[in-house]
Amino acid sequence: MAKEVFQIHGVDEHGKFVLRKQLRRSKMAEFFANLEPCLIGLEACGSSHHWARKLGSFAHTVKLMSSQFVKPYEKTNKHDMADAEAICEAVTRPNVRFIPIKNIEQQAILSVHRARQGLVKARTAQANQIRGLPSEFGIVILQGIQSISKRIPDILEDAENDLPGTMRRLLERLNDHLKELDRQVNELELQIKLWHKENEAS
Repeated sequence: MAKEVFQIHGVDEHGKFVLRKQLRRSKMAEFFANLEPCLIGLEACGSSHHWARKLGSFAHTVKLMSSQFVKPYEKTNKHDMADAEAICEAVTRPNVRFIPIKNIEQQAILSVHRARQGLVKARTAQANQIRGLPSEFGIVILQGIQSISKRIPDILEDAENDLPGTMRRLLERLNDHLKELDRQVNELELQIKLWHKENEAS
């Protein structure tokens, strides 16, 4: 769904083939807006929730499916035309489990979750780097953000350790970066908690 050209495959209520078409992204909305309301199957991937909402606004019934439920209906090697045909077949099968379509607010908070995960990963990497670099100078820092925050100022102020000025400035810079990452993680966590508190159905 994140591509520029979309493959459309359509059948009637008896499963008979009636439509095969390629559409550019810019023509998707216009095509489905002028199509009689019907059942539409989409394979869940990048931007699929956007298109599910968009096509649903034209009175179509839209169903999102994981690729694991589409794969059994692929008859040939994987390509767009075969994918579209497999999706068309899978959407009518009773054993297929569909994915709830997220509204724009749910999609937004999911993006916040993903951004937070990325920041947590970056924070962990930065913390590990800060702990690792001083070890080459015989300085040990315990694990944990709080341990690093407390230890770095002492290390920087200790005139008796073997750290040259270049290393002290580097540690100060990296520690400032770690603090900023930690601040952003905490802000996003608060945003997520507030959203869930305000949305009982989340």
